Amino acid sequence: MSKVKVGVIGASGFVGAELTKLLLHHPNVQLMGVSSVNHIGESLSTIFPAFNGPLDQKFSDNETVISQSDVVFLCLPHGKSEALVKQCIELGKKVIDIGADFRLKDLEAYTEWYDVQVAYPELRESAVYGLPELNREQIIKAQLIANPGCYPTSILLGLYPAIKAGLIDPEKLIIDAKSGVTGAGKTLSEGTHFPIKNEGFNAYKVGSHRHTPEIEETIEKMGGGNINCSFVPHLLPVNRGILSTIYVDIKEGVTAEEIHEIYEAAYQAEPFVTVLKAGNLPDISHVTHSNQCHIGLTVDQRTNRLIIVSVIDNMQKGAAGQAVQNFNLMNGFLETEGLSMVAPSF
Repeated sequence: MSKVKVGVIGASGFVGAELTKLLLHHPNVQLMGVSSVNHIGESLSTIFPAFNGPLDQKFSDNETVISQSDVVFLCLPHGKSEALVKQCIELGKKVIDIGADFRLKDLEAYTEWYDVQVAYPELRESAVYGLPELNREQIIKAQLIANPGCYPTSILLGLYPAIKAGLIDPEKLIIDAKSGVTGAGKTLSEGTHFPIKNEGFNAYKVGSHRHTPEIEETIEKMGGGNINCSFVPHLLPVNRGILSTIYVDIKEGVTAEEIHEIYEAAYQAEPFVTVLKAGNLPDISHVTHSNQCHIGLTVDQRTNRLIIVSVIDNMQKGAAGQAVQNFNLMNGFLETEGLSMVAPSF
């Protein structure tokens, strides 16, 4: 099978570098180029020394990467992808946008939460939300994929079987999620400097995080109705990982055993989602550097509440790994191709 010519726009950030690493080892990929507007002509290893050696890449401009590639990955901040995606689509390229520009179908919600004006609303209509466990068939046929956000990935995978089966009341939804500092991106802020973050643990953007409308819109599409969730993200003093704890009321008569059976049935054929045995709860250390999602379930009998704990690596299943998973589906490869990583044992 001939290799697919691929390019990465925005490869100088954490997600871009993680994606480049995956693509360099993918058996069906020919990496044609990587771009960074601030580092044209420089080597990737000047920013990330781990690339020193035969796999090093030189940054070129966006136009060169697009012209040489059949599939283009974009790893850019919100508001920066739209014009480039328009250009790629007109040239017949397949596109996987890891940023936020196409995740929301609701144009008004996107403008309100991201404070960005949209120039090409028709692109939003054609984009497929790239959560394979929900939208696999649409992803296979898509030209433009909106890669989900990291928090929504962990949360939506945790909720999906319960909502689909009608076991819970999603209107009373509380989400407590915690992320490693790579989720904040490579640009430093006051809260991500080592002396401040080390030995610290804090909530941020309480009730105002931009992933909130993405979570709510997708829950509605799952069949959960039009909801307003309480979403509180936190920043952990670790490099990688997301742990989402989700609290939701169970409908009358639903048992813990029934819930567990439904989750196991929903994900038994999924290569990247594991439902842990009853009584076990996941740890972010069990999924780091992998494309895996682990889910643990507990029913609080006293409050009749289901507590879902879902963990992923924010850089992998929450970003670059899921993008490669979508790439595989779009191009007819095994969904697991290039994603066989296992979390370190210690």
